[in-house]
Amino acid sequence: MREALLRMLEPLAEAMGYELVDVEFAQSGRSGVLRLYIDSAQRVTVEDCARVSHAVSEMLEVEDPIPGHYTLEVSSPGFDRVLRKRAHFERFIGERIFVELKLPLNGRRRFAGLLRVLTEDSIVVEVDGQECTLPLDRIQKAKLKPN
Repeated sequence: MREALLRMLEPLAEAMGYELVDVEFAQSGRSGVLRLYIDSAQRVTVEDCARVSHAVSEMLEVEDPIPGHYTLEVSSPGFDRVLRKRAHFERFIGERIFVELKLPLNGRRRFAGLLRVLTEDSIVVEVDGQECTLPLDRIQKAKLKPN
């Protein structure tokens, strides 16, 4: 569902001048919460979130991709923002990140350290003085890890 929502909502956010950083849907009993995280070149304001929320609500009413009742929340990505695109990794070279792989690499799935390099198919993260090359296609999730 996450990928389908991203594909549906990303063009709308971009047309409004925002980047759709991530989408989360959490089901709780008969209802759920749909969270959208947006970013822009300037600081994201409450008014920005309200604009996107209104536009997304209209689209979701027409498309109806989520059965049942849910609450829509729109906010900025925060200090521990998700990194899911090449452009995200490129933008945050030199920052501390946390990465979890789909499958272990040399017996390890979780890495926290400094993002050093982005290559065509991997990232290099310095973890405890050691450089670890992590294939992009094996990353399950990644996010900034502020100090």
